[in-house]
Amino acid sequence: MTAPVSLAVAGAGLIGKRHIQAIDAVGDVCLSAIVDPAAGAQDLAHDLGVAWYPDLEALFDRETPGGVILATPNQLHVANALACIEAGVPALVEKPLAADLAGAQRLADASDASGVPLLVGHHRRHNPLIAAAKAKLDEGALGTIVAVHGMFWLMKPDDYFDVAWRRQPGAGPILVNLIHDIDLLRHLVGEVVSVQAQASSIVRGNPVEESCAILLRFENGALGTVSVTDTAVAPWSWELAAAENPAYPATGESCYFIGGTHGSLELPNMKLWSNPAKRSWWEPISACRFPQPSGDPLIRQISHFAGVIRGDEVPLVPAREGLRSMQVIDAIQRSAHSGESVQLSGEQHPDVTRRSA
Repeated sequence: MTAPVSLAVAGAGLIGKRHIQAIDAVGDVCLSAIVDPAAGAQDLAHDLGVAWYPDLEALFDRETPGGVILATPNQLHVANALACIEAGVPALVEKPLAADLAGAQRLADASDASGVPLLVGHHRRHNPLIAAAKAKLDEGALGTIVAVHGMFWLMKPDDYFDVAWRRQPGAGPILVNLIHDIDLLRHLVGEVVSVQAQASSIVRGNPVEESCAILLRFENGALGTVSVTDTAVAPWSWELAAAENPAYPATGESCYFIGGTHGSLELPNMKLWSNPAKRSWWEPISACRFPQPSGDPLIRQISHFAGVIRGDEVPLVPAREGLRSMQVIDAIQRSAHSGESVQLSGEQHPDVTRRSA
């Protein structure tokens, strides 16, 4: 039997603690240390019977874990991930990969150049339901994909905004929430080559957006629309529909719709609509609901991280994938600010082009 993969968790906040719980649920992985200068983190490490360090420098001076999970504030991701790469230790970085595109580009380049795996915590890709949906799309069950629609509609309560930074630009649903949806749509449908967006804050009046309407063009020619708001009481968001996190009430609704020439798929309901005979709007249409495989994505992500560390698996979400999702989000923010269409070209920074008349 192989020895368990040892993991250190840097950042003992809410998400860090969820990673610690996930580590405990994976049989061939063990928690070796908690890295966080807060006194509460030291107490937590003591309670769990693992080492505590105030920072990564202290960790690497004393031990070399198999991997590090970086659940620190976004502004620390670049410095901490580079420290892991320099120490030759694979890292799993919570999303977003960095606080800005330049930092994300630096991390993707550093990981590629060093050969040290750097994974991004877009955990929804590890949901077995998403794996099943992608398999259906890859086998051509929908024919040619032509249209995509995604929804993130929910209500963040007033006291959520008692924290000052949540009322400021950069803390709205585009960056905080939509990046998960964009990453999933890229994973399922393909690369985004252009975006156009409009945002508003008509209800709360904060400097940060609360609603956004987005038009996407995918590299394969499909067109997508995404509607985002954190000020509508509604059941149509991955958080409430997918039942991934017990903190949210499960609604059983769908929030993604992918349409093709031979059928359309709802997610997370896994309902495939098609014409049994001739494809026509005058012909009968029926839905086949496929089984919805279950499994905690955070636990599966930890297991996958251990497989990458052992060399048994290829990263599902390497740093460069995290960078590409950030580029789309950056383009959406640019477009919402300027009112212009933004073109994405490969891995270069987006170029702004004039809106068509």
